Amino acid sequence: MEEDIKSNREEIPSACPHCGNKLSPWQQVLLATDRAIVCRSCWYRIILDVMPSTKKTDSEKSKKKGSN
Repeated sequence: MEEDIKSNREEIPSACPHCGNKLSPWQQVLLATDRAIVCRSCWYRIILDVMPSTKKTDSEKSKKKGSN
Protein backbone atom coordinates (compact mmCIF):
# COMPACT_ATOMS: atom_id res chain seq x y z
CA MET A 1 0.00 0.00 0.00
CA GLU A 2 2.78 2.44 0.90
CA GLU A 3 4.57 1.62 -2.35
CA ASP A 4 1.48 2.67 -4.36
CA ILE A 5 1.30 5.99 -2.52
CA LYS A 6 5.01 6.66 -3.07
CA SER A 7 4.77 5.82 -6.79
CA ASN A 8 1.78 8.19 -7.14
CA ARG A 9 3.72 11.01 -5.48
CA GLU A 10 6.64 10.50 -7.83
CA GLU A 11 4.35 11.04 -10.85
CA ILE A 12 3.23 14.49 -9.67
CA PRO A 13 5.59 17.20 -10.92
CA SER A 14 6.75 19.84 -8.44
CA ALA A 15 7.07 22.49 -11.15
CA CYS A 16 5.44 23.41 -14.44
CA PRO A 17 7.14 21.47 -17.26
CA HIS A 18 6.71 24.45 -19.59
CA CYS A 19 7.96 27.47 -17.60
CA GLY A 20 9.47 25.85 -14.49
CA ASN A 21 7.21 27.76 -12.08
CA LYS A 22 7.05 25.89 -8.77
CA LEU A 23 3.63 24.35 -8.04
CA SER A 24 2.20 24.94 -4.59
CA PRO A 25 1.38 21.93 -2.40
CA TRP A 26 -2.32 22.64 -3.01
CA GLN A 27 -1.80 22.63 -6.79
CA GLN A 28 0.00 19.29 -6.47
CA VAL A 29 -2.96 17.87 -4.55
CA LEU A 30 -5.36 19.14 -7.21
CA LEU A 31 -3.16 17.65 -9.93
CA ALA A 32 -3.10 14.31 -8.12
CA THR A 33 -6.89 14.16 -7.86
CA ASP A 34 -8.08 15.91 -11.03
CA ARG A 35 -5.07 14.86 -13.15
CA ALA A 36 -5.10 18.29 -14.86
CA ILE A 37 -4.46 21.91 -13.85
CA VAL A 38 -3.43 25.17 -15.52
CA CYS A 39 -0.17 26.88 -14.54
CA ARG A 40 -0.86 30.29 -13.03
CA SER A 41 2.33 31.70 -14.52
CA CYS A 42 2.21 30.72 -18.20
CA TRP A 43 -1.33 29.27 -18.54
CA TYR A 44 0.10 25.96 -19.73
CA ARG A 45 -2.24 22.99 -19.25
CA ILE A 46 -0.56 20.30 -17.16
CA ILE A 47 -2.32 17.01 -17.85
CA LEU A 48 -1.21 13.70 -16.35
CA ASP A 49 -1.79 10.54 -18.35
CA VAL A 50 -4.10 8.07 -16.69
CA MET A 51 -3.31 4.43 -17.24
CA PRO A 52 -6.35 2.15 -17.06
CA SER A 53 -5.99 -0.39 -14.29
CA THR A 54 -5.52 -3.97 -15.40
CA LYS A 55 -6.52 -5.42 -12.04
CA LYS A 56 -9.92 -7.04 -11.96
CA THR A 57 -12.27 -6.01 -9.19
CA ASP A 58 -13.99 -8.50 -6.94
CA SER A 59 -17.34 -7.86 -8.64
CA GLU A 60 -15.86 -8.66 -12.07
CA LYS A 61 -14.37 -11.88 -10.69
CA SER A 62 -17.67 -12.96 -9.14
CA LYS A 63 -19.56 -12.21 -12.37
CA LYS A 64 -17.11 -14.30 -14.33
CA LYS A 65 -17.41 -17.22 -11.88
CA GLY A 66 -21.21 -17.00 -11.92
CA SER A 67 -21.42 -17.17 -15.72
CA ASN A 68 -19.52 -20.48 -15.89
